[in-house]
Amino acid sequence: MKFGMQIDYAGGFAESAAKVAEYEKAGLDIAWVAEAYGFDAPTFMGYLAAKTESITIGAGILPIYTRTPTLMAMTAASMDTLTDGRFILGLGASGPQVIEGFHGVKYDAPLGRTREIIDICRLVWKRERVTYDGKYYKLPLPADQGTGLGKPLKMIAKPIREDIPVWIASLGPKNVEMTAEIADGWLPIFYMPERAQDVWGADLAAGAAKRDPKLGPLEISAGGLVAIGDDMSEVAEMARPMVALYVGGMGAKGRNFYNDLMCRYGYEEEATKIQDLYLEGKKDEAAALVPSEFLKLTNLCGPEGFVRERIEAYAAAGVSVLNIIPVGGNPTATIEKLKTWVS
Repeated sequence: MKFGMQIDYAGGFAESAAKVAEYEKAGLDIAWVAEAYGFDAPTFMGYLAAKTESITIGAGILPIYTRTPTLMAMTAASMDTLTDGRFILGLGASGPQVIEGFHGVKYDAPLGRTREIIDICRLVWKRERVTYDGKYYKLPLPADQGTGLGKPLKMIAKPIREDIPVWIASLGPKNVEMTAEIADGWLPIFYMPERAQDVWGADLAAGAAKRDPKLGPLEISAGGLVAIGDDMSEVAEMARPMVALYVGGMGAKGRNFYNDLMCRYGYEEEATKIQDLYLEGKKDEAAALVPSEFLKLTNLCGPEGFVRERIEAYAAAGVSVLNIIPVGGNPTATIEKLKTWVS
């Protein structure tokens, strides 16, 4: 099992990069860099590439609506070259609040667009003349939609890999099925090992049945807060407000995949009440209703024996990259301890 970590760069790029270099020496395998509506991710990832030597740098994630498919491919090829082949292109749909509110782009057809973007990226990386007749993207642009002067082009630069890994952040049944079919890796959130098969097993199997064997097995990156110690069991409670935000506030009623996920885990009543309260502005009351069991099983907080058991549970559920958020104590020491355990 490998270990990954979402990198917070709110304190400054230089400070965050110095921490990543330290984590790299401790054995961290993947540094994930998010992009929401603050700084863009590729700029910091390029900075990280110059400050590190062996750690994989992953976009976790780039929203699919914010770049043309070919620019997405170019960015990934540049990052893969800067890192000498230690880059992962993580893609996700984000949400309409950000895509329409901040970018002014219509949020539509996330599944179809994701599939076509990945198709086009893989064509670009092979340095083929890019022609694509998709439902959402057509290259070159048809004459009746532009000047008529567009022509098929191939990438001038030579990527060092034509098979840059593509991971998808997905939760809904059809999106997870597509992920299992076409992606190199999967980035779920709130992954509960004990119930993952019940929730996603059929979707993963349906996608795997259509998967190109050349892709190899689907990798899975999941995890949560990590705190090791006899008095650390309650640290998982720190995730309560964030879970309430996602389950209660990330989308309208009937259009919240995080709420749907909690329902599929068996917490239908709690999920409904959390959303009702959150949308009424009662955030503290909503957070109080997040099931303690949910927090316990989606994080790794407690005595050493319990944390070891959680790691084994994640591994048994197919997780190949344990995504960790060390809490309390020295993050570097936590990484070193975990690496010792799995080695």
